Amino acid sequence: MSGVDRPVEHTGAAPAGQPPALGLERLLLIGTGSIGAAHLPYWVTWLRLYHPGVELRIVLTAAAERFVTRQALVPLAHAPVLQDRWPDEPAEQPLHVDLSLWADAVVVCPATLNYVARLALGLGDSPSVLALQCTGAAVAVAPALPPGGARSPAYLGHVRALRERDNVVVVPPVPGHSAATGRRDGWPAAPLPAVLREVDALRTRLRTPSHPPSTATNTEATV
Repeated sequence: MSGVDRPVEHTGAAPAGQPPALGLERLLLIGTGSIGAAHLPYWVTWLRLYHPGVELRIVLTAAAERFVTRQALVPLAHAPVLQDRWPDEPAEQPLHVDLSLWADAVVVCPATLNYVARLALGLGDSPSVLALQCTGAAVAVAPALPPGGARSPAYLGHVRALRERDNVVVVPPVPGHSAATGRRDGWPAAPLPAVLREVDALRTRLRTPSHPPSTATNTEATV
């Protein structure tokens, strides 16, 4: 298909046999306002079953909370489930800074076109987006798109922009059923195990620098 990410043949179910081996230790999982967010309890349960040693934090956008509740995820995740908004009360360390420094891998799944656009354009209008703009951790973005979304020039431009970033991988959506049309013309996000494989591979590459770190003195002002 010209101009469209090549479809990845994944199923929505957890794979049979061995789950993907993971080297990451601290995973930030961000859910956005796609109907696929309703599957997050299933995937969080899978993650806890097969990778109990991974320390997890979850952030839900306001739109994601239309499809899944924080109350449903907390007992499954055994981890904080945060809203993607700055707290009303001041904190010693702002939420976006805490998230950007804490994670050694970040997965946005599902990622709506709106979230992909905000990230690609360099916006920082919520804690999770700003954290992703500033983090050096490996970031995997798994878009979930409506019918026609995978061919949208806007989407394709945003994907090209994100792929220029050394620490970002975009995992293509998969052809699938659209809840809106009832036809197989939707583009659900790739299953979480596939996304985790991609982000962990990227994390490994980032930890193997192609050149030695600079020894120059840092003279930048503190911000």
